[in-house]
Amino acid sequence: MHRWVLTWVLPTLLYRSCLHLICLVGTASLACNDMTPEQMAANANCSSPERHTRSYDYMEGGDIRVRRLFCRTQWYLRIDKRGKVKGTQEMRNNYNIMEIRTVAVGIVAIKGVESEYYLAMNKEGKLYAKKECNEDCNFKELILENHYNTYASAKWTHSGGEMFVALNQKGIPVRGKKTKKEQRIAHFLPMAVT
Repeated sequence: MHRWVLTWVLPTLLYRSCLHLICLVGTASLACNDMTPEQMAANANCSSPERHTRSYDYMEGGDIRVRRLFCRTQWYLRIDKRGKVKGTQEMRNNYNIMEIRTVAVGIVAIKGVESEYYLAMNKEGKLYAKKECNEDCNFKELILENHYNTYASAKWTHSGGEMFVALNQKGIPVRGKKTKKEQRIAHFLPMAVT
């Protein structure tokens, strides 16, 4: 008889204590919750504007990053003192240090620190350098899954497709008309200057 009582009394005691605990927690959360039903609904379906707040201030203009842009073809992007755009394999070359300035969300301007020329692309997709920054100097910066970046002209397209900054295996700029986002020649790794 003693054995029968324990097997039936123990689950009853556990059930009652769990029920009391659930009621206590529920009451405490209701007492502490002063949200309106609309706010609770917005929170429940994750459509609240406060959900996932992140600071994108650095992307809204004025942020400057100093980097060397290293292409997957093993060349650094370089703008020399005459404004010629090409690749160099010298890591310690001052002409390959670039100032990447955020112009708008996802849009950057790239300027050679030593040469003081801006990287630009014309409507034919040719890369060139300019002393004054204008719309030709704006590029859409996209971070790829492989941690490389692509830079596509923000102004010009070719047959509806984007035109990318690219260096071939010899370090020579490739016309944007012949580039695609998936190509190695258009992938750049922004390396911190040390």
